[in-house]
This record gives sequence, C-alpha cells and structure tokens, in this order.
Amino acid sequence: MSDKKDAQFYQEILDICLTAGRLMIEGGSEMYRVEDTMLRIARNAGVEDTRVFATPTCVFMSLDGGDLSQMKQIRDRNINLELVDRVNQLSRLFAAKKIDITELRERIIQVAKAPSFPMWLQIIGAAVLSATLMVLFMDNYDWVDFPGAAIVGAVGFWAYCEFKKYTKVRFLSELIAAMVMGLLAVILNYLDPAVIIDHILIGALMTLVPGLALTNALRDLFMGDLLSGIVRMCEATLSALALGAGVGLILRFMGA
Repeated sequence: MSDKKDAQFYQEILDICLTAGRLMIEGGSEMYRVEDTMLRIARNAGVEDTRVFATPTCVFMSLDGGDLSQMKQIRDRNINLELVDRVNQLSRLFAAKKIDITELRERIIQVAKAPSFPMWLQIIGAAVLSATLMVLFMDNYDWVDFPGAAIVGAVGFWAYCEFKKYTKVRFLSELIAAMVMGLLAVILNYLDPAVIIDHILIGALMTLVPGLALTNALRDLFMGDLLSGIVRMCEATLSALALGAGVGLILRFMGA
C-alpha cells in the first residue's frame, strides 16, 4: 500500500513539474529557468533525487533515482511572458508554503487553460508597436508614415496569426505575413507617393522579428545549455530569413 501511495505521489509531482515546464517553454522562457523551476517544485514537495533536462521541443524529468521517468513534447512556442511569470509565481508560493501540492496542481491547470490576450488587443498592440518603433529607428521621417506603419503592422500581424492556424510550418506563416506587409506598403506608396516604403516596413516588421528568441538563445549559450542555444539561434535565423524573403519577393516583383 505504501509503495502504491508513493508511486501515486511521484506521478503527481511529475505531472505538475512537466506541465509547469511545458507552459514556461511555450511562453518563451530560458531553459535554465525552466529546469530551476521544475527542480524547485520537486524539492519543496520533498523529492530530492530529481533530474531534469529541457529543450525547446521537449522536457524530460525523472524521479525516484530514475525509476520513474516521463517527457512532454512542446510543439507551439510563442512570446507570452505573463505565462512564464504566473508559473514562476506559483512555484514561489509553493516554496513559501502558502499553497499545498493540491492547490498548486489546480492553479497550474487553471493557468494552462486560461485564455490568452484577445486578438483585437494583440492587433492594437501590434499597431502601436509598429508606429512607435518606426519613430525610434528612423531619424528622418514624415508623419504620414506613422499611421501607415500602424496599419501595415496591424494587418501583417493579423495575417500571421490567421495563417498560423492553417499550417504547422511556422516559417511559412511568417513568410506570408511579410509578403502581406510588403504588398500593403507598396499599395500605400502608390496611393500617396509621400509614404516611404522602407520606413513603414522597418516599423511593421518589428512585430514579428524574433528578438526574444535571439536573446534567449544567447542566454542559453552563456549558461551552458548549448543544445537549446543552438536550436533557438537556428529558429530565430530561419524566422528572420522568412521575413526578409517575404518582403524581398514583393519588392522585387512589384518593382518597388
């Protein structure tokens, strides 16, 4: 009976830790932070002999001297630092004994099922980001480019989210979104020659540029997680190439 109870307890800890790790990776967390959070949860639950190995595509964990092992696969990775913060906060509450293991599991399940930001709010954020970053990066610009960058950035981000629903190839949706941005910028320039295509695209593309992936790749490399760092660096490079190729194709064939 005791062995059965211990097995159930270990399985519960394993499920909680793997779910927490999966959520953090899906939110864009660094690998060392994922591993540290999972280890902290297990140790505060009274399980000392714990091993964790996290990569951007899956996370492994073993308990009880390696007798109980399991992995979770991660297929969807986005930028959602709020998700990372929520899981981190729950692990801290559990470490401070403010919640027990049952409540920790329930709240992690709630975090996993909680809806993300609504699409309309994300589109507004993309519009604001595109316009303001255009101002930040360009020393000399016309105010007519400001609303143009907001429109192109918002529509391009919407196109990326929509095409992402119909394809598992992330880089294809980024390529199509970049093509949409390039086409809109050319159309705006055709309607008003005062609009400068370069200024608009510099601001609009920033909504899809893999800045967080590059930053996390470097942090993983510096922390010694060579596999994760190289994988994320390759992923970020492919994303940047897809964005450049999408814009380049439109500008080349539209004669802009």
